[in-house]
Amino acid sequence: MSNHLVVTALGTDHPGIVSKFARLASECDCDIVDSRMALFGNEFTLIMMLSGSWASITKMETNLPSLSVELELMTVMKRTSKHTAQNYISRLEVTFSGSNQRGTMKKITQFLADRSLDLAAVRSHADEDDQGDPSQNVFLTINVPEKVDLEKLETSINELADEVALDCTIKRMQGITSK
Repeated sequence: MSNHLVVTALGTDHPGIVSKFARLASECDCDIVDSRMALFGNEFTLIMMLSGSWASITKMETNLPSLSVELELMTVMKRTSKHTAQNYISRLEVTFSGSNQRGTMKKITQFLADRSLDLAAVRSHADEDDQGDPSQNVFLTINVPEKVDLEKLETSINELADEVALDCTIKRMQGITSK
């Protein structure tokens, strides 16, 4: 039976960080199941899910702190299990865009939480438009369970967009099984 470990890391960006994480995973006989990295300002962020035997995961847990010190990263590790797949009737890709306003993400995420919707992915970006005015883009991937009326949900999302004065596009995907 395979064991799983989620690792998150944060610190000042410099070349070779991902390579050193991948090397350590390989040396510990762990497989990288999934990973994401991003830069926020000058800060490097990484989240990685590893799998391996109990001994391999333990070796990773033991060796990662010294790599973290070497790379001057803050790291957090947590053992987990393989994701349990669920059936959804659809997946929506929703984009909100327009003038940047404080509290928009709070309203959008509260809207989703109030409806017990599974938020599969979120990406947001605030910047300035061509005229120098603050702008924002919010990209969401929402897994929609069977009990939800898609038409009503899409109408509610568009009403939310009007309420927060943002443009909204909704792309409906086919029914899916979460991985």
